[in-house]
Amino acid sequence: MVRLKSTVVYLGAVVLTLLGFFGVRTLGSSLEGPVAAGGAAFDAALPAPAFDVLGHVLIAFVVIVLVSRGLGSLFARFGQPPVVGEIVAGILLGPSLLGRIAPEGSAFLFPPQVTPHLGVLAQVGVILYMFLVGLHLDTRLLRRKTEASIAISHASILAPFLLGSILALWLYTRWAGAGVPFTVFALFLGVSMSVTAFPVLARILTDRKIHKSRLGTLALACAAVDDVTAWCLLALVVGVARSEPNKVLVTVGLTAAFIALLYFVIRPVARKFVARRAVAPGSPQTTLAVACVALLLSALATESIGIHALFGAFLLGAVIPHDSSVARELLGKLEDAVVVLLLPVFFAYTGLRTQIGLVNGVEEWLACILIVLVASTGKFGGSLLAARATGSGWREAASLGVLMSTRGLMELIVLNVGLDLGVLSPTLFAMLVLMAVVTTLATTPTLALLGVEEDPARVAQSREVRSRAAK
Repeated sequence: MVRLKSTVVYLGAVVLTLLGFFGVRTLGSSLEGPVAAGGAAFDAALPAPAFDVLGHVLIAFVVIVLVSRGLGSLFARFGQPPVVGEIVAGILLGPSLLGRIAPEGSAFLFPPQVTPHLGVLAQVGVILYMFLVGLHLDTRLLRRKTEASIAISHASILAPFLLGSILALWLYTRWAGAGVPFTVFALFLGVSMSVTAFPVLARILTDRKIHKSRLGTLALACAAVDDVTAWCLLALVVGVARSEPNKVLVTVGLTAAFIALLYFVIRPVARKFVARRAVAPGSPQTTLAVACVALLLSALATESIGIHALFGAFLLGAVIPHDSSVARELLGKLEDAVVVLLLPVFFAYTGLRTQIGLVNGVEEWLACILIVLVASTGKFGGSLLAARATGSGWREAASLGVLMSTRGLMELIVLNVGLDLGVLSPTLFAMLVLMAVVTTLATTPTLALLGVEEDPARVAQSREVRSRAAK
């Protein structure tokens, strides 16, 4: 009975509204509206539909996320980090595969009007991701100034940097960006050979359950020092590339001043904010808003200085205590959205800029193989020798060399910066992307060949528990 009464009332309200509108329409039909300025009259004909940018961006988004998640899951089944599959998915969606086998489909998914919008989303994704990398960074690893971690991390940077700069002597005249000075090119190539993918390395160690072993702890400490040093070097190179010769010192000075501001002013403020939130949590939205505003301002500051915005994001994340409730809260709110939605867009955007077809001659493929060998030799050899010199056995030293050769996403970020600056030609960019994929793919199977499995202490403890249970 109550439901019937409600239905009657609702229908009555609809009828009364319609009758009222028709009455208003009758009264208003005799009125004259104002004349438009310039004599333009109302035209009921709809204009021709413009290109639907939002619709194409959403379609591209759907395809990118589906393909990335699919390949990421497939690679995970073969013991590879999912991010490797997502990187490969981005390359396959570009001109290297989709553009070759289905050019019409590629043109529909990624028309020229859509690419700039994907580029902006990719840049935002990278900035947020670098903030998350900073949040994950355990700065206590940097303060553990053990002889082994310092020696290995420095050797894993210096050796590939020197070899990369030597390789630049041959690559410069063939595949450098137009008009780029040799010094900038050599510096950039050296830095690109020196990068270690700290997040991917941590994921590999966790997946193999060796992140708490001596090898895992040492690898994480070395990679943390390695990454911070490499990013500082890249910031210097970007500053040199973007500035006129007489402004380089200004850029370096402003960068040093910004780092000092973060460390001596922002860091204490962040710690007080974290401590206050631990006592009185307050609104999670307020915490997120404060962090996002600080992140954007920090990124804007480094972009204005003349280095990339991602450095500001990374440094701000690094000054927030990684084990605090605020860091956990921010990671919980941002990480899934960034990793699932925005990072695949970055991989696809990188894939759109990667033309494997440019590497089509004997000389190009020889150069690509040489780049992979130099990148692997520098990282592996430098880490191996330094680890042996500081007391590690051959297997542990070799394992550290393999782990430090992991490049993954961090290398792609560096390479995109180089392409944006015009330091790299599209051909050399494609070669270096292939190097990043190959060196990352090789990490897990090489560790298996070396017999690096779960932490022996954890394995022994697990066996003991099972033995007691059996008795």
